[in-house]
Amino acid sequence: MKPLSLSLLIAASLGTTITLPTLAQNSTESAAQKSATKNTSKKTKASLKVDYQKFTLANGLDVILHVDRSDPVVAVNLTAHVGSAREKAGRTGFAHLFEHLLFLESENLGKGGLDKMSARIGGSGANGSTSRDRTNYLQTVPKDALEKMIWAEADKLGWFINTVTDQVLAKEKQVVKNEKRQSVDNNPYGHTSYVIDKALYPADHPYNWQVIGSLEDLQNATVDDVKEFFRRWYVPNNVTLVIAGDFDPAQAKKWVEKYFAEIQVGEEVKALPKRAGVVKETVKLYHEDNFARVPALTMVWPAVEQLHADSYALDVLSEYLSRGKKAPFYQVLVEDKKLTANVSIANRTSELAGQFMLSVRAFDGKSLDEVASAANQAFAKFEKEGISEKDLNRIKAGQETQFYNSLSSVLGKSAQLAEYNYLTGNPGFVEQDIKNILAVTPADVMRVYDKYIKGKNYVATSFVPKGKVNLALSGSGKAEVAEEKIVQGAEAAVDPNINATYTKTPSKIKRDQEPAYGAAAEVKTPKVWEGKLNNGLRVYGIQNDEVPLVQFEIVMDGGLQLEDINKVGVANLMARMMTQGTAKKTPQELEEAIKQLGASISVGANTEDIRIGFTTLARNYTATVALVEEILLHPRWDEKEFALVKQAVLSQIRQQEANPNAIANNNYNKLIYGNDNIRSRNILGSEETVKSITIDDLKAYYQKNLSPSVTRMHIVGALPKAAIEKSLTPLAKNWQAKKVELPATNIAGTDAKQTQGKVFFVDIPDAKQSVLQIGYPALAATDKDYYPANVMNYILGGGGFASRLTQELREGKGYTYGIRSGFSGTKSAGDFSISSGVRTNVTLESTQLIKQILQDYAVSYSDADLETTKSFLIKSNARAFETAGAKLGLLDNISKYGWTPNYVKEREQIVKTMTVEQIKALSQKYLDPNKMIWLVVGDAKTQLPRMKELGFGEPVLLSK
Repeated sequence: MKPLSLSLLIAASLGTTITLPTLAQNSTESAAQKSATKNTSKKTKASLKVDYQKFTLANGLDVILHVDRSDPVVAVNLTAHVGSAREKAGRTGFAHLFEHLLFLESENLGKGGLDKMSARIGGSGANGSTSRDRTNYLQTVPKDALEKMIWAEADKLGWFINTVTDQVLAKEKQVVKNEKRQSVDNNPYGHTSYVIDKALYPADHPYNWQVIGSLEDLQNATVDDVKEFFRRWYVPNNVTLVIAGDFDPAQAKKWVEKYFAEIQVGEEVKALPKRAGVVKETVKLYHEDNFARVPALTMVWPAVEQLHADSYALDVLSEYLSRGKKAPFYQVLVEDKKLTANVSIANRTSELAGQFMLSVRAFDGKSLDEVASAANQAFAKFEKEGISEKDLNRIKAGQETQFYNSLSSVLGKSAQLAEYNYLTGNPGFVEQDIKNILAVTPADVMRVYDKYIKGKNYVATSFVPKGKVNLALSGSGKAEVAEEKIVQGAEAAVDPNINATYTKTPSKIKRDQEPAYGAAAEVKTPKVWEGKLNNGLRVYGIQNDEVPLVQFEIVMDGGLQLEDINKVGVANLMARMMTQGTAKKTPQELEEAIKQLGASISVGANTEDIRIGFTTLARNYTATVALVEEILLHPRWDEKEFALVKQAVLSQIRQQEANPNAIANNNYNKLIYGNDNIRSRNILGSEETVKSITIDDLKAYYQKNLSPSVTRMHIVGALPKAAIEKSLTPLAKNWQAKKVELPATNIAGTDAKQTQGKVFFVDIPDAKQSVLQIGYPALAATDKDYYPANVMNYILGGGGFASRLTQELREGKGYTYGIRSGFSGTKSAGDFSISSGVRTNVTLESTQLIKQILQDYAVSYSDADLETTKSFLIKSNARAFETAGAKLGLLDNISKYGWTPNYVKEREQIVKTMTVEQIKALSQKYLDPNKMIWLVVGDAKTQLPRMKELGFGEPVLLSK
């Protein structure tokens, strides 16, 4: 998939100036908007220049360097041009399996490989992803670790394959199968892509199978298969290395040549032919989904591949048809027919083929025949009305904002530089790509609709709840979906402690010693300015001129905690309604005004606050602020929109009822906080409470609880303090303060009766994984022990692959795809929790192992553990302020807790002085498994009886 925002991102790679047009403002603009338009009328183009260098080693390795000195960090990205499309039938999932294997070990990094090194050097965490067409390995590290990363990436490519043994492969197969269970088998509608791709692409097409592969193919893989795959595709002439960030290009080039040059060139890799999907006649298939609670219709048409000339107009078509209140599908399916809360249409492109996909999750009980009929009406509406130049400009304005927004991360830039290189051989292809994007006309959009969609055959899937086949499209046949059976002891045990024996691969240089650090990265806390409006509203800002954007957040304390516990859902509904028009603008007019500015504005309710956030081009900041003020002070309270929003929330609640993770979260909160505590409630409310809420309830909440006296503003962007404060003068004048009584800080679990360890179980029949939520009431963020306790938790479960829980349950046993632990306090006490999804047939074994790890933690914590913790927490501060989101988080903590702008550096001193004895004392104080809640959401018929063996008596079976 190539979203437009990612296409635009690569404009950063050109060594020339890229220009995008400043698009016309909305005709319904306010006086402030007109002023902003006038002020920018002389500046008709926005531009940005970013340079890159590219060179190729003699062995074929493409190397791209991009310098960005805005933060003392470097992103390193190794992209192999091999995805699932290069696999053989019967051996699917290999490309993704390799993504996992390459993190585990190499000859010179040793066991734990890059993951262990990442923790020591303060990296963002070694990560990767696999698509149909490529596999990438990437992370951001402090600049002083660049040589280490180049050395490590070279070790993956040239000194890895000998470390793969039968035991290593057996364990990682289990991890990957757990990932499939988590993302597909145990997930509502998870098999949709599988069913579609089998029907859309012929059996010999490389997109016929899923990237993650099949459980059977993964299980059948042998070490010889793995080695054959690696030696064919993981060769330098099939790989791109990108380095982006703060570094010396000349030195980086020497290091790349030193560590990569002697790796041997591989067999020639020929491009695969472009090959569209084939649907000779319309195919309709249905599947009874164990986790679905509402019917879902997906319709897919074969389309063109990535960068094809027609893909640009198809991108516009997909957005125009479904996004926003003017969209034909919104008007017909949501407003007129009231069949759903949302329609999603996407033009999904890959290297060899594309697919134009329409997805609708209908309301409970709605027939998908009705949905398909309404879809035909929406298409007919589009055929009659077409798309205007103004609507096209609105879409392009959003593209411009997305372009700049994506430039805030060196990691994102590195991924896109690599993508253009493997697709075209030219990272600067963006010059043509952007021309193609901006050249799309209304006629092009109609042309591609006629060519690929209108009257063409398609694949339609109906995923319906169990026992409700009558809701599926008429004429649908049963889809073939393989469901895994739960068999106790089906997987053989693996021994992670067995070391591989092999003859080391020779090298011309000494590789068995990790390179030294470079010059230490100098971390500077962003300069924070503060202000206060006449109405009492506090303002905090950081000027950031890296990209011409402004990101803004208004935080109004309150949220769920100010609701009536017997009528929960008001705050969420009120927040959603605030973007559904204003007293001066209809819902459609408001949406149009926002989009013509290339802006995005969102309002959301949380447990402790209501947040309004927006992102906009700096030149349109004043006009966007005027709209935010209108949204905040002049809500429309549109009855028609209220009915639609209410129905959407009810549908969301209904869908949560079968989502194992949502079920676990909702039940865990009740156990932690107790039934009489408002924090135990789902912020959406329940079906009963939401149905009882009226628009007057929303108005009452709004009038009583929204006030500048309990509001904070955070601004990060390319404008100075003076300009920001001037823009807020109308808001200071027009928003009058009133007293809002916030509840006293809350102690988690004060109403809960659970004081001793107990197992609770929620039944999800035939679940392929058990979701675990383990924990108990703990600390507030303002407690003196809070940050030291988080330091203590790093090695337990807060440090990703450096943590003991991950090493034992994932890397050691293959029980899970991922597991974490942490403290969650605010001004109120939160909880300590451990969460994971584990293979169903090792539910008991997983909880037993977690319990043992907790019991042993204080005794087994070592000097080496503390050294790793200190190294990561101190060195990772180089990345602490890289993105606008990180800067907003800094401002949020300062405004909420009264911490100093330098609190990150102050915490370094806490870390530096921590001792092993302090860690042990904290773990003994805050990690008592015998007092914890042990919640399991899984298959009761096979797992509930076994849980008694955990040692906490008879498990308690809860209702959903």
